[in-house]
Amino acid sequence: MLKGGTIGLRARHEDDIPILRTELYDDVVYSSRADGRPWRPLPPGSKDPRVAVDAEDPRHVPFSVVELDGGALIGIAELWNIDTHHRSAHIGIGLLAASRGKGYGTDVVATLCHYGFVVRGLHRLQIETLADNTAMLRSAERNGFVREGVLRSSAWVLGEFLDEALLGLLARDWQPRPRSN
Repeated sequence: MLKGGTIGLRARHEDDIPILRTELYDDVVYSSRADGRPWRPLPPGSKDPRVAVDAEDPRHVPFSVVELDGGALIGIAELWNIDTHHRSAHIGIGLLAASRGKGYGTDVVATLCHYGFVVRGLHRLQIETLADNTAMLRSAERNGFVREGVLRSSAWVLGEFLDEALLGLLARDWQPRPRSN
């Protein structure tokens, strides 16, 4: 497990999937804002591509986020579209509703940066988020990400086009935060 200050990033367990599906993806508004694909209901027992893990895909590394104190599942985190030639990847996180607003997002982003830059040897990490997602923007900027641009009207979300913010961080500009073991 990778440890941040208050959170851990570990492999996704089968027991996590029903919780993540119910808490994150059965919420139409949250799911529509977090995922570029249109929301659709999935029948019980079906393989949910948003939370299921494909261990054979080297370009995607999904984690479950847990509290270090007690081990409670609080969300998901991932490096996706990992490009080993350009040594870059994208970051994504999603926290359960009860875990939002507690500073976990900043710690999750910091821990993903450690994984990307130290463990994987990447050169660049990138975040795309809706321009009104102040929590993600704050978590990214607290970890040194720089706003590099706005993709105007690029995301179709619940009947309207929204802007997306593009943020990047280079390994040479990263300032590691204090970590647990």
